[in-house]
Amino acid sequence: MGVFSYDHETTSPVAPARLFKAFTVEAPKVWPAAAPNAVKSIEVEANPSSGSIVKINFVEGFPFQYMKHQIGGHDENNFSYSYSLIEGGPLGDKLEKISYENKFEAAAGGGSICKSSMKFYTVGDNVITEDEIKARIKGSETVYKPIEAYLLANPEACN
Repeated sequence: MGVFSYDHETTSPVAPARLFKAFTVEAPKVWPAAAPNAVKSIEVEANPSSGSIVKINFVEGFPFQYMKHQIGGHDENNFSYSYSLIEGGPLGDKLEKISYENKFEAAAGGGSICKSSMKFYTVGDNVITEDEIKARIKGSETVYKPIEAYLLANPEACN
């Protein structure tokens, strides 16, 4: 097994607190409403806390049926959270899991800077290239960008 690390940063016009809520505690209601062309439903095992499993079900015709995350933890005061993609989704037969550490910080002109550190754990001697990682990040925008647009269109959401 190999481990490949990658850091990614992007900006958003949405405030850090709202993005944090949309991607953690309010995800089960926000994601299907914000991205109905991608997310069918989200099932959370108990409360979304450290160790819990979250299953994200995708709509028919999406490249994959579902993916499961194991929550590492979240810090509401610092707008940060961690989780591992442990099953389904873009793992395929090349990746064992992908671990994420995400943080939303206030941007100078308003909005947020979204910082993500990822670790890709490969199966056997498989290697993941930077181009493959960038393609996975681009694919995740099919959910991220509609959530961002939903929050901008619904200022009362995730406050």
